[in-house]
Amino acid sequence: MTRLLRAATIVWVALRYGLDELVLTSFQKPWLRAIARVASIGRDLSAPRGQRLRMALERLGPIFVKFGQVLSTRRDLLPPDIADELALLQDRVPPFPADEAIAIIERSFKKPLNQLFTHFEREPVASASIAQVHFATLTDKNGQPREVAVKVLRPGMLTVIDQDLDLIRMMARWVERLSADGKRLKPREVVAEFDKYLHDELDLVREAASAAQLRRNMAGLDLVLIPEMFWDLIRPEVLVMERMQGIPISQVERLREAGVNIPKLARDGVTIFFTQVFRDGFFHADMHPGNIMVSVAPETFGRYISLDFGIVGTLTEYDKEYLAQNFTAFFRRDYKRVAELHVESGWVPADTRIDELEAAIRSVCEPYFDRPLKEISLGMVLMRLFQTSRRFNVVIQPQLVLLQKTLLNVEGLGRQLDPDLDLWHTAKPFLEKWMLEQVGPKRLWRELKEQAPYYARMLPDLPRLLHGYLQQRPGDEWQRELRQLLHEQRQTNRLLHAILYGGAGFLLGLLVMQIIVRVRLWW
Repeated sequence: MTRLLRAATIVWVALRYGLDELVLTSFQKPWLRAIARVASIGRDLSAPRGQRLRMALERLGPIFVKFGQVLSTRRDLLPPDIADELALLQDRVPPFPADEAIAIIERSFKKPLNQLFTHFEREPVASASIAQVHFATLTDKNGQPREVAVKVLRPGMLTVIDQDLDLIRMMARWVERLSADGKRLKPREVVAEFDKYLHDELDLVREAASAAQLRRNMAGLDLVLIPEMFWDLIRPEVLVMERMQGIPISQVERLREAGVNIPKLARDGVTIFFTQVFRDGFFHADMHPGNIMVSVAPETFGRYISLDFGIVGTLTEYDKEYLAQNFTAFFRRDYKRVAELHVESGWVPADTRIDELEAAIRSVCEPYFDRPLKEISLGMVLMRLFQTSRRFNVVIQPQLVLLQKTLLNVEGLGRQLDPDLDLWHTAKPFLEKWMLEQVGPKRLWRELKEQAPYYARMLPDLPRLLHGYLQQRPGDEWQRELRQLLHEQRQTNRLLHAILYGGAGFLLGLLVMQIIVRVRLWW
């Protein structure tokens, strides 16, 4: 009954704001256009269509607002008037009353507000779908005043999100049963993945921990700033962090006037994304413009400022290596290797013909190389890849849904900053360097150092363990096993010698190449 009531609410809101007119009038069938005309009787639809869509999404709640936020970054797929209105969802969702925010803060810390902050601004500086932010001032442990931002969770969020997710789960079951692609797309697993991340976003302690991890990871990159967390003032419903000063990244003209190098800013965004994904396997997965500013302070001029860490993505070592190999092969236009990787990973059936899959991938990707971002629609590329994947029964991987969403965010942001950005050439050197570190001598040396303590503890025990094992075996049997062990030891020694000599030859070759390059440069 709860789901039916929520479904009825969604239909009522859609009719109230004329969303049926936006959809039905675009169809060619006369009877569908007639339904739209009948549904519009007695309603005031004088407001622009983009405004009505934005208001409807705000009325329907946080999940629909987030859907609008993702759409707002894809100006290549939306009419300009709708994209402009949806962009307002990024930081202009209607706020809830300040008295409610203060009550949540005081309840969380069991203290009156004036004992926590020396100053608290009642007017929120930003209001998003999950929480809103107030500026405040406090006295730190050294007695110095610190400007902070106080993030307060919207009241009643858990109930609303659970209701919407119940509806989406029901729709996912229908898709899985009724659609020919249902099982391959794994809609229920995808919904479960979003369910996890949405509930994580409702716990501000988890968000603070994610921010602290990203701050450590990005400390040496000098491209992005992440606010400090005040752990004494963090609770599941309240988060207090360092106040960041900067210009919203969506205000490109202000950035130009401040002297920021916009093309470099666009390239830095791609570098930050690929570093977080492939180096760390831990990435900011909500990179829409409302969550990003640019520092204009002299000591950090031109750096990104990341905000809102409620949604982060993680990748396993296998995921990272598989994706990096795919990207690298793609950038090299090695479509055969891309096809082979799909088979090796189990994304397509093992009996798939490599040459057919290679030809299909080439036909999708080849037209987009060597073209600036303004001439490329990643949305169209993904749609054509989806059509190809359906033909070859590609199994969708739910754990990569957040990565796909973030990649769309990054592309939309790059398009907004620098339409001439060449996404491929910006990312290719980074991925090639990363791959060299993963499969080259650096990785071998790193793993040897990591495993050395384990082998150092194990080696002294080997004679005792071998002696005890042999004493438990009958004479003939242990002699056979001893001969087998000796044979395997000889094989292992040969392999080790081959590895050592091969490694030495490889390093010697690198040294010779370096000498040749330096001599040629000198001449």
